[in-house]
Amino acid sequence: MKKWNITIRYTGFSLIGVAMLMFLAAYISFRNNMDDGFDPLAFSGMATLLCGVFAIIVTKPQENMSIEDGCCIVTGCWIEACIFGAMPFMIYGGEFTVINAFFESVSGFTTTGASILNNIEALPDGMQFWRIATAWMGGIGIVTLVSLVISAQHDRHSVLASAELSDLAKSYYGGRKKNFVYRMLAVYLIITVSSAIALKLTKMPWFDAATLAMSACSTCGFCTKNISVAFYDNVAVEIILIVAMLMGASNFSLMFSTVWPDKNRQKNLFNTQVVRWFLSLFAVSTLIVTANLYFSGYYLTFPKALRMAAFQVCSLSTTTGFATADTNLWPSGSIGVLILCSLVCGCSGSTSGGMKMDRFVIVIKSFRGMVNSLIEANVFNRTKLDGQVKTDENITSIITFMGIYVLIIVIGTVIFAISMDFKTSLTASIACMGSVGPGFGDVGSLGNYAGLMGFQKVAAMLIMLLGRVEIYPMLIAFRCVFRR
Repeated sequence: MKKWNITIRYTGFSLIGVAMLMFLAAYISFRNNMDDGFDPLAFSGMATLLCGVFAIIVTKPQENMSIEDGCCIVTGCWIEACIFGAMPFMIYGGEFTVINAFFESVSGFTTTGASILNNIEALPDGMQFWRIATAWMGGIGIVTLVSLVISAQHDRHSVLASAELSDLAKSYYGGRKKNFVYRMLAVYLIITVSSAIALKLTKMPWFDAATLAMSACSTCGFCTKNISVAFYDNVAVEIILIVAMLMGASNFSLMFSTVWPDKNRQKNLFNTQVVRWFLSLFAVSTLIVTANLYFSGYYLTFPKALRMAAFQVCSLSTTTGFATADTNLWPSGSIGVLILCSLVCGCSGSTSGGMKMDRFVIVIKSFRGMVNSLIEANVFNRTKLDGQVKTDENITSIITFMGIYVLIIVIGTVIFAISMDFKTSLTASIACMGSVGPGFGDVGSLGNYAGLMGFQKVAAMLIMLLGRVEIYPMLIAFRCVFRR
C-alpha cells in the first residue's frame, strides 16, 4: 500500500507540470484568435490539474524512499504523462484516433519524434505547440522536474535521480543529486533560449524559432512543417540546429562544469574521452557519408554533399530526427552509416537516446583489454574511462544492458515485419528503441508511422518507453506490480 501511495503522490506532481504546459498551449490558441485547439487544450489542462491535485491531497508524504519506490515513481510519471498528454489530441480529433493520439503523446514525451500525422501543418498553433511541448518536457525528464517541487529532503532527490538517470549520467558529478538536477535544468533552459534567439536572427517567425529550439534541445525532432527542416532551406538555420542538437546530446553536467568550473571536479567538455569519441564519430561519419554522396554522383558539388551529410548524421546520431533530405534515396553506404549512428547515439546525462556513447566506449576498451590479456597472460588490464576504473560488475551490467537492448530491437523487428518489409521493420524498431524517430523505408526521414497496424503501434509505444527510461527502472516497476 505504501508503494502505491508514494507513487500516486509524486505522479500527481508530474500531472500538475503537464497541466501547466497545456494551459500555456491553450493561451497560444487563445492569442491565435481562439483557434480549434483552445477547447481541447483548456479542458484537458483543467482535467489534468484536478487529477494531479487530487492525487496529492488523498496521499500522505513519505519520509523515506527505496530504489524500488523511485523506479515505480519514474515509470508511473512517464505513463501517466503520456496518458493525459494524449487527451488534447483525442478531443481535437482529425487524424488523431484514440490509438494515434496515444502514439503521438508517447512519441513526444519519450522524445522519439515518430509521428502518425500526414498533414502536420493542418494543426492549429496551440496543438502544434502542445505536440512539441510534450517533447520539451520529456527531454529534461518529467521526474527531474518533479524533484524540483518536492521537499528538499536529500534522500528523496537522491533516490529519484538514481532511478531516472543512469550511473553513467551521474559519473561526472560528485555532488548532491539535488544540485545535479538544478545543473541539468539550467543548462537545458540556456540551450533552449539561446537557440530560439539565434533562429529568430535568421528572420524566422518567433513561433517557428521557439518550437524548433525546443525540439532540437530535447533531441525529439518534431517540427511544425510537413517536410521538416527542409521547408526552410537555410544554411544558417541548419548550422544553428546542428549546434543545438550536439549540445542536447552532450552531458549537461560537463557543459555546466565547462562554463562554471568546480574546484573539486576538473572534467569538462574539452578533456573528456566520451565527448571526444562522440564528436569524432560525428566527424568521421559525416566525412564518410559526404564522400559517398559526392562520388556516387547523388550531389554534384562537394559543399552540397557536406551540408546534407552533416545535418542528417547529426540528426540521427543525436536521436533528434530532423530532415533536410529524403535519406531513403541515398546510396546504401550512407544508409548503413546512418543506421550505425542511430544505434550508438549521444552521451549519458543528455536528452539523447540510444545505447549511449559511454557504454560503447567502455565495451570497446574492455574488449581491447581482454584481447591484450589473451596475448600477454601476465598482464592485468583495467578498463578506465576518464580516470575512473570500471569494475567487472560495471562492465557486466553494461554488456547485459546492450544485450537486452538488442533483444528488444529484434522482437520489435519481428512484430513490425508482420505488415512491413525488413528494412522498414528493422529501422523502425531501432528508431523507436533509440528515441530516434525516423528510420528508412516506409518510416523514412520524410515519412511517418501512420501505416502501422493498431497492435504494432502499441508495441512501438512500449518500445519507446523502454528505450526512454533505459529499460531497468521500467522492468523493476513491472516486477513490483506483478509480484505477489
